[in-house]
Parts: sequence; structure tokens; C-alpha cells
Amino acid sequence: MGFRFFRRIKIAPGLSVNLSKSGASLSLGPRGMKYTIGSRGTRTTLGIPGTGLFYTVANSSRSHSRGPSSAQQLAEPVVRPEDRLTIGFFQNLTTPENEKALVAGCREHVLGNVDASLDYLRKANELADAAFLAGALCLKKGLFDESITCLSKAAKQATDLGHYFGKYGISALISIPITEEITAQVGPNLRGIWLMLVEAYQHQKRWQEALNCLNYLRRLEPEDIVVRLSFAEILLEAKPNAQETYQEILKLAEGVENNSPVHVALLLYKSKALRGLQLYAAARETVSSVLRKKAALPDELTRALRYERALVYEAAGQAKRARAEFEKLYAETPDYEDVASRLQVGQV
Repeated sequence: MGFRFFRRIKIAPGLSVNLSKSGASLSLGPRGMKYTIGSRGTRTTLGIPGTGLFYTVANSSRSHSRGPSSAQQLAEPVVRPEDRLTIGFFQNLTTPENEKALVAGCREHVLGNVDASLDYLRKANELADAAFLAGALCLKKGLFDESITCLSKAAKQATDLGHYFGKYGISALISIPITEEITAQVGPNLRGIWLMLVEAYQHQKRWQEALNCLNYLRRLEPEDIVVRLSFAEILLEAKPNAQETYQEILKLAEGVENNSPVHVALLLYKSKALRGLQLYAAARETVSSVLRKKAALPDELTRALRYERALVYEAAGQAKRARAEFEKLYAETPDYEDVASRLQVGQV
């Protein structure tokens, strides 16, 4: 299992190009809801908004045989993504209409025609792959009821997920926000469907349905750190001041160490839970131990940890320490959270 970092280059609002040695893929969509189509295998990626860095696990659908030589690559013509998603004349004669609609939907999305893409995918949504993509696009457009319907339909055909993507050489990846600091990129599988359903239910404040989805995922993969993090985030949003919420978050964070930004994000929620239980010394030590390690954390996550530590100081009655932490945050990022108002900067 390999991990790598790559940079995403933004070329317009909601439009970016992902560059790697193997070529470029196109991502479309607003912050926290990206949709990618490429010609290679799938990837599972964890990213930190605002940094351009993504933590990636590659799951290539191709064999590991050596690729063509440099001379062969130079001789090959450049094929545009939209041309790869065009069915030839003779193949078109024997291709079922729903498969044509799926391919056309992917092609329109590559061209940036999201509404046209969704229209095609709706025509083909009896196919698991089309229902999966339609659900993702509806989620991006804020059509949450339709998104839930499509994703639920795809889940009922779980054994067929990815079949037509593989047939037509399509790699479909969806980026969804797990917390304000962490984004997960998922593919056409049950894990991806249930995480998107959680997002749709969260937008509608249907907390129990969201928690039901996460409970299902926990049964499938009890140690999935992304699922545990999402669970903590939903619990705190659904019942922000409940003792049982804090206790459940501590169970979710049990045994978690500073192994990755995702683990650190869960430790941040652990500190919030300890603060809610008025265990201030333990809360402070949780965030301070992460910050002491000098590990390379994204700036946004580091600021969130420092902000949490300031809140712990404040709750514990250590006003001077809290103010010192808030002042440092303000000096670096004046508009971060409510730091300016807490410091009463600019107030008469």
C-alpha cells in the first residue's frame, strides 16, 4: 500500500487539474464536493482544504506491468478526455440505451455541463454506476432528497458498482467533507455511498439517519478512522452539549495516536469532549501533546488545535493563557473563527 502527495492546481472557481506523472485528470465542483473522471484506476484520498495537499492510497485497476517506452508515448496521439468518452459508430449500434446515457453523462460532466450530465444519468439510473454518479451530482447541487433516492438505489445494486466504469475505462472519484479540516475522496462502493448519504442527511439535519449510516459503516469496517471521525463530528453537531455525546466521542477516540492528519482531527474532537466534561487538564494535554511533536500538520488543522487549547484555558479560568493563545492566532490569521471578537479588536 503506497502513499503519496500531489498538488491540485486551481484554474477557475470549482475547476481544477490534478497533475501526476501518469497524466492529468479533471475535477469539477465547489469546495468540499469534487467530482473526478480519469482513465486510470481508483484512488482513496484524504485531503486538507486550503493546503492543496492530499493523502492518497492508490488502488489501480490496471496490472503492474511496465508501461510503454518514452518513444512509444511520444508517438501516441493525445486523446482528450471527452473523446475517450465517445462510443464509436458500430459499437453504438449494439450498446444499450442506458449505457449510452451513462457514457454521455460522464462526457458532459468532463465538458463542464453539469445539468446535461445529470439529465443523462437520470435516464440511466437503473444502472448502479449511473445512480451513484447521479446521487453525487444531486448532492453537489443541493438536491438532497433526490440524492438520497439515487444513492439508496445504487446501494441496493452494490454488487454491480464499478462494472460499467470498468467497461468504459472510467475512474469516478467523489470528494466529500468529513469535518471542516478533513476531506475524504471515495469511489463507487458501499463505503462511498454511505458516506455521501451521511452528508445528505447532515444537510437536512436528519441526524438519526446519518448516524444509522455511520453505524452500518462501523459494522463493516470497525477500525475505519474516517468513519470514526465522521461519527464524532455528527454526534457533536446533533447534540452539542450532551454528556452522552462527549462520552461516545471519547470511545471513538480510544487508542488513537498521532499517526496522520485524520487521527489528529479525531484527537481534536477528543479534546472538545474532555472540555465538555470539564476535564480541562486532560483536554489541554491532548492538544498540547500533538502540537509538541512538531509533526508536519496542515496549517488549518494546527490552528484548530491551538484554538481549542485557548478555549480549554478559557474554560479552566486561565484567562491570561487563553488571551496569549488568541493573540498569537490573531497575529497570524486575523479573521480566524471568532478570535477578533474574543480579543475585542476594533470594538469601541
